[in-house]
Amino acid sequence: MARDSKNEIRLRIHKRIRSKLAGTGERPRLAVFRSLNHIYAQLIDDQQGRTVVAAATTEKDLRGKGGNLEGAKLIGKTVAERAKEKGIVKVVFDRGGYLYHGRVKALAEAARQAGLEF
Repeated sequence: MARDSKNEIRLRIHKRIRSKLAGTGERPRLAVFRSLNHIYAQLIDDQQGRTVVAAATTEKDLRGKGGNLEGAKLIGKTVAERAKEKGIVKVVFDRGGYLYHGRVKALAEAARQAGLEF
């Protein structure tokens, strides 16, 4: 009996979360993905299947601040600013199967401080 990897467990949790929430044009989904070296956030309109706004530590001007709390806070702030430029204030938070802890929590709180409501 083989044990499931952490990522397989996370994907199962993510699937369960996604069955309960979806983003709309007025209130997109703030999806978070974190890897060992980077963190990514995007606002997704699930009705149209479109990414409205995105930010990641792989972008040229945000590079070098990858897999740490500082980088997560920067991405949270950046995605919130880009959303406000597009006139988006309210979002649905999708933690992507990760625990609401550490980098995911830092990103969420930075986005809230920068003006996103969720």
